Amino acid sequence: MAGATLAATALGGCITVNAPEEPIVIELNVNIRQEVIYRLAEDAGNTIEDNADIF
Repeated sequence: MAGATLAATALGGCITVNAPEEPIVIELNVNIRQEVIYRLAEDAGNTIEDNADIF
């Protein structure tokens, strides 16, 4: 029991945290294709409804 306490105390002082030298880069690749297709489909649906006689 005393050995575990001694080991924990000895390891407690060995932890160091350093900031990275290079900046952290987060790349966000956002796909907006689905929204554009949805809007086009909605517009096409409205056009077909408004001009049902030509289809």
